[in-house]
Amino acid sequence: MADDKSKIGGQDRQRVAANQQYEVKYFAQKHRISAADAREVIQQAGGSRDKANELAQAMKKK
Repeated sequence: MADDKSKIGGQDRQRVAANQQYEVKYFAQKHRISAADAREVIQQAGGSRDKANELAQAMKKK
């Protein structure tokens, strides 16, 4: 099912989609990691934006 860009709000902001190239690119730039690493982090987090942010921060500390 395609992402409906007209429906935005709280639920949409809580999730990050690993299959949406622009979201992966933004996430990678935000955390200064590669797109491949960003996609992996997002998948590990199960799409949860908060969990993905935590994992990306932990990854950068290594």
